[in-house]
Amino acid sequence: MADGTAKWYVVHTYSGYENKVANDIMTTVENRNLQDMILEVKVPTEIVTEKNGDKVKEVEHKLFPGYVFVKMVYTDETWYIVRNIRGCTGFVGPSSKPVPLTDSEVYRLGVETRVVEVNYQIGDSVRIIDGPLEDFIGVVDELDVDKNYVCVTVSMFGRETPVELELNQAELIEE
Repeated sequence: MADGTAKWYVVHTYSGYENKVANDIMTTVENRNLQDMILEVKVPTEIVTEKNGDKVKEVEHKLFPGYVFVKMVYTDETWYIVRNIRGCTGFVGPSSKPVPLTDSEVYRLGVETRVVEVNYQIGDSVRIIDGPLEDFIGVVDELDVDKNYVCVTVSMFGRETPVELELNQAELIEE
């Protein structure tokens, strides 16, 4: 079933064992020289500022407690290695058959970030190049690069209609 492409899979762990499972997977990968099969292991976290009385401190919180993300080429061997790490309870998917995350899930969950180069700004005319409104022309009203969001006003059925898009769904019209 392996097509040779590495995809992100989600592994369920005992709560509190996320970092240990991630470290054990990477140690096993190095010991068995499988760096080309299991490429990356992540435990997504965020820094949160907590206030306790007069004390303010920054604390690292796991975004998905009980889960570890593994980028790997799925084979019987890689499945067996990850599945048998102590603290791992299995892959997320029906009857322990791993289901890879889609590209949009990977970006939405923050497992990977992609850099989108934006060559347009508020007030520019853009062409929508993806989605149901492909080939529509509109004007950029709002732009938030950090949130991968652009609001474009298009003329539809004689009315001005705001449309929310991802940054890579619009391109500047060269004049």
